[in-house]
Amino acid sequence: MSRVEVIGNATLYLGNALDVLPTIGRVDHFISDPPYEASLHAAKANVTALRMDSGPELKAVNFDAIDDIREPIVDLFAANCDGWVIVFCTVEGVARWADAFNPSSLKYKRACVWVKPDSTPQLNGQGPAQGAECFVVCWGGSGHAKWNAGGKRGIYTHLVNNPERTGLHPTEKPRRLMSEIIADFTNPGELICDPFMGSGTTGVAAVMAGRRFVGIELNETYFDLSCKRLEDAQRQGSLFQEQAA
Repeated sequence: MSRVEVIGNATLYLGNALDVLPTIGRVDHFISDPPYEASLHAAKANVTALRMDSGPELKAVNFDAIDDIREPIVDLFAANCDGWVIVFCTVEGVARWADAFNPSSLKYKRACVWVKPDSTPQLNGQGPAQGAECFVVCWGGSGHAKWNAGGKRGIYTHLVNNPERTGLHPTEKPRRLMSEIIADFTNPGELICDPFMGSGTTGVAAVMAGRRFVGIELNETYFDLSCKRLEDAQRQGSLFQEQAA
């Protein structure tokens, strides 16, 4: 790691997740959006080049695919998690993640769906567009799995191009999506780790909900963006606390 920033209840590491994770100890939950598979990176690059409609500019993927590090990352999740492991992926990536999780000590539960009503259309017109993304859910704690949403179905509907979107990261998740997931799967005061932090949306949602956060990011531009967003989120949280008092 080359930088560590402590921002209120968040600690952010600039470095490689494989190097940093063994140093931070156990966490309550991992919630993350790792890179896609190499084939899907290539497909996203083609879509970016094709876009000719009036929609928001699509950012090219500028980080390595997950393929070579998926199993080592799963091993680190299994060794250091006391609760949920939640990993975003495409529909096509669900089976690949399940194949990596099933041999581990983590208990694979299922894939949930993020429905994207405003997702990018199929720009070449040769078939249906992708209207949803998935996240796989595993339990790493002791005993029966525990969450806060009772019998709720694993379907989450949020706009990609929402008012809070920065547009500075190619796979930025909606903050409200991450807030809903954090409310369903975690409890106040718990420690959430995102080893592929990107622009820091999971961290923002975590600190807004009164959780502690550890984030790891390899790209310095995205790391700096995360630091700024976490600083803003912490200030807003302090303001809310002052108004409540």
